[in-house]
Amino acid sequence: MDQLTDKEVRTLFDVMPDALVVADESGQIVSVNARAEDMFGYSHDELLGKTIEVLLPEQLRSVHPEHRCKYAASLLVRPMGKGLDLYARRRDGSEFPVDISLCPLETGHGLLISSVIRDITEYKQILHQLEEARAEADKANHAKGEFLAAASHDLRQPLQTLNLLNSVLEKTTTDPIARSAVNTQQQSLASMSELINALLDISKLESGSIRPDIKDCSVQAIFQHIRASFEQQANAKGLTLVVPNCDAVVHTDSSLLEQIIQNLVANAIRYTRKGLIEIKYLLNSTHVRIDVCDTGIGIPVDQQQSIFDDFYQVDSRAGQKRDGLGLGLGIVRRIAQLINCPVELESFPGKGSTFSVKVPIGLAHELAQPAFTDKAAPHATSALIMLVDDDPGVTTATRMLLELEGHQVVAAASTRESLDLLHSQQCLPDLIVSDYQLGAGDNGINVIGEIRKLAGWSVPAVLVTGDTTRCTSSAVSLTADCELLGKPVEPLEFLAKVNRLLLEKKAPSVVRQ
Repeated sequence: MDQLTDKEVRTLFDVMPDALVVADESGQIVSVNARAEDMFGYSHDELLGKTIEVLLPEQLRSVHPEHRCKYAASLLVRPMGKGLDLYARRRDGSEFPVDISLCPLETGHGLLISSVIRDITEYKQILHQLEEARAEADKANHAKGEFLAAASHDLRQPLQTLNLLNSVLEKTTTDPIARSAVNTQQQSLASMSELINALLDISKLESGSIRPDIKDCSVQAIFQHIRASFEQQANAKGLTLVVPNCDAVVHTDSSLLEQIIQNLVANAIRYTRKGLIEIKYLLNSTHVRIDVCDTGIGIPVDQQQSIFDDFYQVDSRAGQKRDGLGLGLGIVRRIAQLINCPVELESFPGKGSTFSVKVPIGLAHELAQPAFTDKAAPHATSALIMLVDDDPGVTTATRMLLELEGHQVVAAASTRESLDLLHSQQCLPDLIVSDYQLGAGDNGINVIGEIRKLAGWSVPAVLVTGDTTRCTSSAVSLTADCELLGKPVEPLEFLAKVNRLLLEKKAPSVVRQ
């Protein structure tokens, strides 16, 4: 093939999609293509002999020769100003963002440097639009998170009141018809609570407002909570709940992993008519596999993927009473994806099911492991309890329930009011019970911190919240002597925690002089 003529080479340069500027070792322009002429507004002849700095913004022209010299000393094909925002200057003085690649070429006439220049104005505009869209999305997610936090509080608050009042009625009513009505009412409240909790959990997971707090945590602590939460429910249905001791440490979000296991155990109890629900674990060098096994109805193979869909239930036929809501496994699926802990299922119709969650093993092998106890704790004697809640209905119901247990209750609606009451009555509490979200920017963390400061010791506390994900990280410093309870609170669980805290760390009430 014959060599290309100078005209053909020139034509090839001119049809290039990017601007090409060639300069010699001294920085003088020796050639440009047609795209460069269009980009900068100069003709080919106007640029020949001028230094490359004519195409730079004025503020860069004095320092650029030094950069040219450094490049000539270490010749490489590379991007210019990698990681920097580069700009070029047109003949009319306007500046625009560019991307530049440099290529050295040794010739018989000396060293030449070719610069391939691309106008990235449109790219920058798209990038800016994407950043604005991301900022808007973040703003919308933040607003959604704030709305869900408020909804969690406002929707659960009346349920909290009804649950507590129903418990008071159950303790004080002797008429059989009235007791039957109270029991039926409690079942309706439980169903309503389950639905609201599930829908709010799904909304928070979908909105991205839940961010995992990944760290080493004790499997034993999670198992202990599961046993305490479900043993009575399983026994009431004639089932045996088997929960092992486990000294393993995992690296995950403890509360989210616990919610996965809670939902799996609740599902197992719901669909098991006789036999047992057993939690097992298998430890290897990288993971802990936690199994929730039951002897329930089992799940046909063709439905085993569908059960993780929202509102799907096995054999949920028209006219048949729904058992549960069909949301628990949808929540499990979302949380498992969020914390990257895969959930697997093995099931046989009529024989039962095993749900398995695989969790990365932790490194802190010396975490303190709580031990199970089978002994029933003695009942705490009468105590002085500081109750702080800005909802009058919740305050009244909680006071009634605590007073039925024989405790004295001092009630306030804020941190300031609680401190004023303690000063005026010249006393200090044995226990604090506070709502997390109070009015005017106040919260239960402030309440507990200020009362402990006043008392001079770590007064035990129960912190009640409609949004555990929002206040858990804030409550970390209080966890040694503080129990966190999600609304709507189960009265028996609430009283059990009050009782345990009073027995574990009880200081005499102090009279201020």
